[in-house]
Amino acid sequence: MDYVSSDAPGVGPRGTDMLLPHGARGVKVVVVGGFGVGKTTMVGTVSEIPPLTTEETMTQAGVGIDHNPGAQGKNTTTVAMDFGRISIDRELILYLFGTPGQERFWFLWNGIFEGALGAVVLVDTRRIEVCFEVVTRLEDRRVPFVVAVNTFPEAPQYPLEELRTALALSDSVPIVTCDARDRASCRDALLSLMVYLCTLAAAQETA
Repeated sequence: MDYVSSDAPGVGPRGTDMLLPHGARGVKVVVVGGFGVGKTTMVGTVSEIPPLTTEETMTQAGVGIDHNPGAQGKNTTTVAMDFGRISIDRELILYLFGTPGQERFWFLWNGIFEGALGAVVLVDTRRIEVCFEVVTRLEDRRVPFVVAVNTFPEAPQYPLEELRTALALSDSVPIVTCDARDRASCRDALLSLMVYLCTLAAAQETA
């Protein structure tokens, strides 16, 4: 029987498939928001590895159970989580976990948030009310977060400070715009979270 030894040249995981390259530090970040705000799109857009998704087709079984105002054209939904990875530099790698948006799957958040340093809250200005409960849950968990307003085509645009007031955010919470379809834009949103986490850590050390 022919076989290939595990010691043979070229056998083994590719460098791009390794979760944590030698000498790098991994940080867990959660991408969260209401149903249909672009979480799966963001993770898939920015990930440098093929993203893991748990998208399932929505069926008639959800009628009367799921409340998805403003997202009637969406026919798939995340039922567990999305997962991706992005290297900020040689020393810092972010592991991205996208949460399910439908409320009946929110019980999964407990495990997904375990060990997370921070979160990005995606907001759709056409349905800003779906983020109220999300923000409240993060504040109750004391998870640091930034808000990224996903710039959907034809979505109404508001000054960021008006959105801050609408979401009842403190002045310290960063709020930025983001196009979940654009890798550079998603990376900038994640970088804003990293800068915010560093600011919080420095403030704690000073205190």
